[in-house]
Amino acid sequence: MPSAEHLKEKQAVIDEIHEKLGRAKSAVVIDYIGISVAESDAMRKRLREADVDYTVYKNKLVERAIDGTDYAELKRALSGPSAFAISYGDPVAPTRVLSDIFKEYKKMEFKAGVIEGAFYDAEGLKQIAALPSRDELIARFLGSITSPLGKLVRTFKAVADDRESEKPAEAAPAAETPAPAEAAAAETPAPAETAPADTPAPAEPVSAETPAPAEASAE
Repeated sequence: MPSAEHLKEKQAVIDEIHEKLGRAKSAVVIDYIGISVAESDAMRKRLREADVDYTVYKNKLVERAIDGTDYAELKRALSGPSAFAISYGDPVAPTRVLSDIFKEYKKMEFKAGVIEGAFYDAEGLKQIAALPSRDELIARFLGSITSPLGKLVRTFKAVADDRESEKPAEAAPAAETPAPAEAAAAETPAPAETAPADTPAPAEPVSAETPAPAEASAE
């Protein structure tokens, strides 16, 4: 009969699994038999970099942890050694990363998985793995929005450049043409100023003073 300490340890693992799945967006079960310790460590590192929790649990403990949850259907895949890849972010991250690893190691395979509440068998997971990531989808969506705008901007710029190239070369600025009245004045030489002749100024008229009549001398 299991000791109280052993039962306590089992319950701790069940609680751990239950807590992880309560936060998870997806969980994938794989058959990991055949890989070396070094390959397993490398795989854990790659999954961790993708924000995926990779852990090996005993099937019996997982069955008890998922009972009555959205992951209850995974019981169908719990036969033989099983490892669990749980994602808290991108729901397709486990299948995408594991699919790339499987191509390298050629030893592991999918069993089943639950992604955002939907159950997928091994073939379904392979199809999910072929889908682009969420970041790739967002990038494609933004590209589809900005592409027409970028094309429009390039078109406007090309039209502007064409018009600029069609303009005649600018000649050097010509001398300002005077207004008609000013031009006429400019063309007609001003009359030469006649130097005043050295003509003596007319003498002031001398008023002939009428001599005062001589006073008659009184004799």
